[in-house]
Amino acid sequence: MFRRSVAPGVEIVVYFAPNTEQGFVDALTTAANDKVNAPSVISISWGGPENSWTSQAMTQIENACAAAVAMGVTVTAAAGDNGSTDGVSDGKQHTDFPASAPHALACGGTSLQASGGTIGSEVVWNDGSTGGATGGGISDVWPVPSYQSSVTLPPSVNDGGIRRGMPDVAGDADPQTGWTVRVDGQTTPIGGTSAVAPLWAGLLAVCNRALGRKLGFVQPLLYAASAQATFHDITQGDNGAYSAARGWDACTGLGSPNASALLAVLKAGG
Repeated sequence: MFRRSVAPGVEIVVYFAPNTEQGFVDALTTAANDKVNAPSVISISWGGPENSWTSQAMTQIENACAAAVAMGVTVTAAAGDNGSTDGVSDGKQHTDFPASAPHALACGGTSLQASGGTIGSEVVWNDGSTGGATGGGISDVWPVPSYQSSVTLPPSVNDGGIRRGMPDVAGDADPQTGWTVRVDGQTTPIGGTSAVAPLWAGLLAVCNRALGRKLGFVQPLLYAASAQATFHDITQGDNGAYSAARGWDACTGLGSPNASALLAVLKAGG
């Protein structure tokens, strides 16, 4: 077990599994059903383009995410670090899975400039082909989930279809402005949406503790709260094929969190 500064006092358990589709399913189901540690949030910083998965594995993982949230366990997942193509060079745009799973909270990335605790600017994280960019877009697989019925989803640039949009939320993912970590005695900033998923996991764990209950399927609450100044709306930048806009967009979702405002909304019942 480990502890982190994002969520002081919250215990972290790491689950190891083979780097295979079945290993991924096993790790997720094991964590969700862990009666000893009883996690309230599962954070996933690994994934791949939807077209790199078998349909069977995608169904199994989505079912595992749905089972987890039914038990009160929120699943956060990184949206990818290779822009709207997700690193695939076939001329199409691709969303990252398992972040695109309807029962996963997809976490995209921003580039944040701040001073003295005050945000100076926050835009879509996009350092170009050599530096990485947040994933996001319209799924080729999953239909629009009910919690996204209140937002305007852009048509897929692949086929014009309206399906599950991602990410849902965002946080600082720029390696130049990201999170300070200490590895092997060295302090260094890191980034990527792999850092945003645990950021949101830590935030939700703190909310769970403050609320005295598990939020579980938090997506409907977050989308309902989006009109209550609980997010920093990101309106500048793009991830390749998709651009930021007011409200939800396919680069940074609802935006980055205003944590205290979000907690207040959740305490009031969402």
